[in-house]
Amino acid sequence: MKGSICVFSYIPVRSEASERSELVTQILFGETYQVTEKTDKWAKIKMDFDGYEGWIDSNLVFEVAQTQYELWKDADAWMVPVPYIKIVQDGSSAPITIPAGSRIVFNGHDRNSFAIGKNDYFISGQLPAAKEIGIREVATSLLHTPYLWGGRSFFGIDCSGLSQIVYKINGLKLPRDASQQVNFGETVEFVEEATVGDLAFFDNEEGKVIHVGICIGGGQIIHANGEVRIDQLDHQGIFKRDKNTYSHKLRVIKRIL
Repeated sequence: MKGSICVFSYIPVRSEASERSELVTQILFGETYQVTEKTDKWAKIKMDFDGYEGWIDSNLVFEVAQTQYELWKDADAWMVPVPYIKIVQDGSSAPITIPAGSRIVFNGHDRNSFAIGKNDYFISGQLPAAKEIGIREVATSLLHTPYLWGGRSFFGIDCSGLSQIVYKINGLKLPRDASQQVNFGETVEFVEEATVGDLAFFDNEEGKVIHVGICIGGGQIIHANGEVRIDQLDHQGIFKRDKNTYSHKLRVIKRIL
């Protein structure tokens, strides 16, 4: 197996080796992954962050030395905490937009430059202010991001992608899917006891967990449903005031922090 680093805004990962296959997740800039199988057109990969597997266009595999791959994989990287920033590759006038949750290992002479392989990159503009950005602040910065099945960025995001990225920026690792995330944390017995950062999970008629959102206090929840939006949460589930109806049935609330 060979290791690689994503040098694009994101790489779409599909369930099968086909452009018609469903999108299952995205690899964000600076995230590392292992190539476990490769053909002329497709590469099967396994993400280091959450172990997710799938297929990507083999042309998007950026090969680096094993030492640099391991450095980026294991380093305490700086995480983009805002919806996006722009970077510039040396010799190019076109900036690259990299989304929240992207990783940067600053191996240049300052915190505005870094290298991946033989490519040098520079931050375009100033880094976001060096302050602690909490769960609520990160989540609400992604408001109105369109829903995208398999998405993990402001280009498009799904419900579990939102919770995973928000927690990732705050230094906590969650698995990719809502059905996996529900197995973490301690149960909050009553919805009135939910605090900022608790995760609320919702199931279907068969009892399968199909949706997750982040509690942000005041009986509100932020979640990806059509877009990233804020709705009311009670013991029944998510209530959408604009439609005067419940959209999701509450299964359980978990405290992760």
